[in-house]
Amino acid sequence: MRGPQVATAMPQIEPRMSGTAGQWQLIWGKFSNHRLAVAGGVVVVLLYLTALFAEWVAPYDPYHRTVKQANAPPTRIRIYDAEEHRVRWPFIYAWDQHRDPETLGLRYRLDTEQRHPLRIFVRGDSYQLWGLFHSNYHLIGVQGEQKIYLLGADQQGRDLFSRVVYGTRISLTIGLIGVAMSFTLGIVLGGISGYFGGVADVMIQRVIEVLISIPSLPLWMALSAAIPLEWKITRVFFGITIILSLLGWPGMAREVRGKLLSLRQEDFVITARLDGAGRLRIIVRHMIPSFLSHIIATGTLAIPGMIIGETSLSFLGIGLRPPAISWGVLLQSAQNIQAVAATPWLLLPAGFVIVAVLAFNFLGDGLRDAADPYE
Repeated sequence: MRGPQVATAMPQIEPRMSGTAGQWQLIWGKFSNHRLAVAGGVVVVLLYLTALFAEWVAPYDPYHRTVKQANAPPTRIRIYDAEEHRVRWPFIYAWDQHRDPETLGLRYRLDTEQRHPLRIFVRGDSYQLWGLFHSNYHLIGVQGEQKIYLLGADQQGRDLFSRVVYGTRISLTIGLIGVAMSFTLGIVLGGISGYFGGVADVMIQRVIEVLISIPSLPLWMALSAAIPLEWKITRVFFGITIILSLLGWPGMAREVRGKLLSLRQEDFVITARLDGAGRLRIIVRHMIPSFLSHIIATGTLAIPGMIIGETSLSFLGIGLRPPAISWGVLLQSAQNIQAVAATPWLLLPAGFVIVAVLAFNFLGDGLRDAADPYE
């Protein structure tokens, strides 16, 4: 005999909720796997934070001169005390200036008996943060009359690191504002050229071809030379920004034109047109957002060109001029070969230009690859 049949209930399988990742989620997922791009993004964020809080990050007033410490070499930060043979909190030795009896040149010697510990949030020169908040706290420094020159001092005894920090604000701001202006112009003219076509397309393309055919640096120099010498720093700043913007839009205009030409016959564009949407609304609300990620990636790659353009013009003396502080202005002192041979740390601002350009390029490459996450 068979035993009683035991009814076994079949387990009920609950349907899983399947979701699809959005465009920006796919872009972020691919971008986060690009290590160089992430590293470049971190460096870019740190640079802009430095520019935003330059007064706090810089140890000293960038215009303060200490003639007795002119051309002082970079101060070496130590953690090992050679006198007591033990590890200490980071510190610097006291140093003073003397004249070599044989060459009569100025030399700097260390006093290993006097140590000055490196401190964080130390009081120093007073400043107005963003012109609103009065303070005298600085990120790093040493107490007392002894100074720390992380990148050395220039011919007038000004702290080079503080000047590089302040120069970050102008150099990066010109790149950001210049790209915003040139891309706005490029998107508008590229949209008109790609969507409307006809005579407008022909005229815009001829202008682009003329601008592209002229070498950039001579054209920059010619336009910068037209800026009056008596202009104030603010007007020169905006003048250089406008010049770089007017010469930077053709590339974006061509890319937008090509994208719009390929999208004019897409279903969503035809549907919007049949629904009665105007041409401007179709371009702004439907077509441009479809490749907005590509525009962001291209803009990130264009910022280094703006930075190099400002640096080159200022280095040649036809861009920003002292007392303005930018990376290009700081490199003007490195034009003299004899000065560079005697004080090679005057070339250190060029290292910040290289780091910034590489960081933006890595970030832009990562964004460009992530902009098409289905590849």
